[in-house]
Amino acid sequence: MNKETQESLQNIPNHVAIIMDGNGRWALEKGLPRLSGHRAGTENLREVIEACAEFGIKYLTIYAFSTENWKRPKEEIQGLMRIFKTMLDRELQNLHENGVQLRHLGRLDQIDKELQKKVREAIELTKDNKTLILNVAFNYGGRDEILQAVKNIISAGHSVDDIDDEQFAKYLYTSESPDPDLIIRTSGEYRCSNFLIWQSAYAEWYFTPTYWPDFNKEELRQALIVYNQRERRYGEVKQEKER
Repeated sequence: MNKETQESLQNIPNHVAIIMDGNGRWALEKGLPRLSGHRAGTENLREVIEACAEFGIKYLTIYAFSTENWKRPKEEIQGLMRIFKTMLDRELQNLHENGVQLRHLGRLDQIDKELQKKVREAIELTKDNKTLILNVAFNYGGRDEILQAVKNIISAGHSVDDIDDEQFAKYLYTSESPDPDLIIRTSGEYRCSNFLIWQSAYAEWYFTPTYWPDFNKEELRQALIVYNQRERRYGEVKQEKER
């Protein structure tokens, strides 16, 4: 990073999460089929992952496919699954060599056996990497995550008195990751879309009109600059310095 960037980014978020929105609209505005937008979105991932590592971000969570996305046309879902398989085949070794550890958030059921196998193999291959933890929220929904956590807590036999924030968080898909400091949503939409509902309680949000396929290192830098201008109080009131 140059001197100007270093001065404006004194406070790097430990965990950044991204709602990668706008692939379809990006494609339609260019007269292309929606799947072309999804392909462009996956092509864009490498630059953003590399930028996160360069800026010193330790955890990156990406919203790749939600539990609600199954409602999309069958042809689009099948195309998305093919894209995910191709991306894993093409990018896994590069991610591994660059110290990226892959983790999955969500449920692997409903996903075909071949893709399940590829996901598990990717997790196993990269499990000891430390440069960047990449959480891929795939077949993920925030409400479903909370429901699954409640069911598992009950199954484990915990009493009501045992359950607090810390205990509950152990049963979430993100149990091995800190809560996100910054959540970015591309494409100009202003909603959380069932993403990290529990974990985002005190996250800073950044919304950009840029569609995900065009979101690059410079766009990420701008988001980090805005983050550095925020004062995170976690419900507290900061004491004013005496004059």
